[in-house]
Amino acid sequence: MAFADPELATSRGDVPCDLSALVDSVTVTGIESIAGAAAALCRFAAEHDLRAALCADVAVYEPMVDADGRVLAADTFGWLGEHERWWQDHHLALRSPLPRACRYEAEPFWCNSDGFHTLTPNAYLDDIELGDFFDLRFRAPAAIIVPVHLPFAQVSANCFVPMDRSMSDLSAPFARLGATLGAVTRRFVASYVATMRAQKRRIPGNCDLTKREVECLRWAAIGKTDREVSMIVGISHATVRYHLQRAAEKLESVNRTQTIFKAGQLGFLGAST
Repeated sequence: MAFADPELATSRGDVPCDLSALVDSVTVTGIESIAGAAAALCRFAAEHDLRAALCADVAVYEPMVDADGRVLAADTFGWLGEHERWWQDHHLALRSPLPRACRYEAEPFWCNSDGFHTLTPNAYLDDIELGDFFDLRFRAPAAIIVPVHLPFAQVSANCFVPMDRSMSDLSAPFARLGATLGAVTRRFVASYVATMRAQKRRIPGNCDLTKREVECLRWAAIGKTDREVSMIVGISHATVRYHLQRAAEKLESVNRTQTIFKAGQLGFLGAST
């Protein structure tokens, strides 16, 4: 794995000095502002000869849309050409190495057929095959990737591909723009998701699990039975079941699996799961 230059020169003349104003321009403050914020991000990318391809959640099929239900990938970012409608491919998140890489990396990186180029080593990316990289819907030999990890374990995968389809080395654009792309993409995606999520709540608010409830859930999450948990933790079998039941009530879950899932989404279980 090759590594990018860690000094992201955001102060150079072709990168806006007023990052705060740029970030504000891509912030979604309500459903009606989605289109304008997306357009601002699109313009910034275009000013640097890049095209943006954004996906708010790699686990679902729904593309990002504006207040009128128009697909941003099509109407704002212009992915409408032949073989460019990547947002219509419901299996892309499963087949493409890029969304897969975003599950294991939180900082911006770039990649080409030689591999993933990250700021710091990430052994998980070494195991991802890039053999189908050139089969991506973008038909581009390289891309800058901005992962966005959100509350409730949601992962957003976002790509910026050069308009010059012959560019396969993005080390210089990444060094110049990587940090800025990371900041504006995170703000746009996070504010978009927060706005859309406000319309529907599936996780209870202000959930406060006890230390013992979390401890029992962590062992249950790796497949231990109630009896095994009781021996590990040093409490009775019945007490383990009590703690798991209390956690389920607090998380408004209907079974053990959903309790573990919701606890994981809220970060109670840590990286061990």
